[in-house]
Amino acid sequence: MSDPKRASDTPYAVDVESGESYYWCSCGQSQNQPFCDGSHKGSDFTPVKFEATESKTEYFCGCKVTGNQPLCDGSHKQ
Repeated sequence: MSDPKRASDTPYAVDVESGESYYWCSCGQSQNQPFCDGSHKGSDFTPVKFEATESKTEYFCGCKVTGNQPLCDGSHKQ
């Protein structure tokens, strides 16, 4: 599997809504960061589903190397 493209050096703050599903881009190619737009087609990457259990701000990974997909774990600092 190839490495993902680093889409951002910082996380994306997103106000999520309880009960909604979000599909995080794992390849880094999406023009709709941090969410999937289908740019991964033909690659080994697939989007990661995130289901919001409450309405709040979540921080989605922008560097694409988090160990806590799809949320930021600070990996972009290394």
